[in-house]
Amino acid sequence: MIHFQHVYKDFPRSGLALKNVTFHIRKGEFVFLTGPSGAGKSTVLKLIHMWERPTQGEVRVIEFSSRTLRRRDIPLLRRKVGMVFQDFRLLRDRTAAENIAFALEVTGAKRNHIYPKVQRLLADVGLAAKAEAYPDELSGGEQQRIAIARALANDPVLLLADEPTGNLDERAARATFELIRSIHATGMAVVMATHDLDLVRRYPQYRVIELDEGAVVYDSAEADDA
Repeated sequence: MIHFQHVYKDFPRSGLALKNVTFHIRKGEFVFLTGPSGAGKSTVLKLIHMWERPTQGEVRVIEFSSRTLRRRDIPLLRRKVGMVFQDFRLLRDRTAAENIAFALEVTGAKRNHIYPKVQRLLADVGLAAKAEAYPDELSGGEQQRIAIARALANDPVLLLADEPTGNLDERAARATFELIRSIHATGMAVVMATHDLDLVRRYPQYRVIELDEGAVVYDSAEADDA
């Protein structure tokens, strides 16, 4: 599903962010992407989402390749790849339901399909009663659940989560992670960047790819094969 082949990423101002990164993530897999701040975790996610292209090497996501992907096809990729951020990135002037609906509107969903889909997604994340609430009226954990519902709006096959529990208290973080686990249990692949090593240790059944200074320094899949 995801292939990184000898990937380098060099930014003009900050320099080399990734160097010779190679890994393969299978369909339906759950992967923790770990490492210290500045290790390259967010850059990996941006390359998967095709916000960025590698300086060298190739990134393949589903049937899309960084070498051949045309600009007009990027929206097709992003419909299949949901993305959740640490800072939620909800539209402050729209209700919870409207934030989710927006993700469907921009992809051209039929208007008569949007409302029932939004209601189902709100129920799936346990926030049906908060449909008309604005982000500032929601707790951090509730905002993150709305952000997850929005990421699922177009039925992706892959969920990317960039430090999704980083701005939450312990209880909300635990609930958010359990929601992500339940999404993975439906068969969706998940790649979650996190610096929370206690969380990673609690779930040894999930694969861990550790980055340091832009390089892969540990991959539990390779360790298991050794």
